[in-house]
Amino acid sequence: QVQLVESGGGLVQAGGSLRLSCAASGRTVRSRALGWFRQAPGKEREFVAVITWRGDSTSYADSVKGRFTISRDNAKNTALLQMNSLTPEDTAVYYCAADKYVYRDTYNYPAPAEYSAWGQGTQVTVSP
Repeated sequence: QVQLVESGGGLVQAGGSLRLSCAASGRTVRSRALGWFRQAPGKEREFVAVITWRGDSTSYADSVKGRFTISRDNAKNTALLQMNSLTPEDTAVYYCAADKYVYRDTYNYPAPAEYSAWGQGTQVTVSP
């Protein structure tokens, strides 16, 4: 069973940076793609970024492309989300998620239903 714990959220001014960390545990976590999602008050959970289980490919939502970078360290069972040039529109609870299948290279990664394990979330607040 995969378990995920996010950390690194906080309050930052617009234009600032934060780095989120996702500590993953479980026998198969290294074989699963890891994604980041976010959910703002009154809005649906939305895809932010994903990295393949090998760590050799990444994809981003258009809204964060060029500002956010996802990475993973399988030796440490950790996924990171480096967020730069933050804007108030980035304010949300950020969640780490693990692919519900192992060894998948292609799938409908923006869909929350494709993930079977979720962390508890970490709050990111960007002030104007």
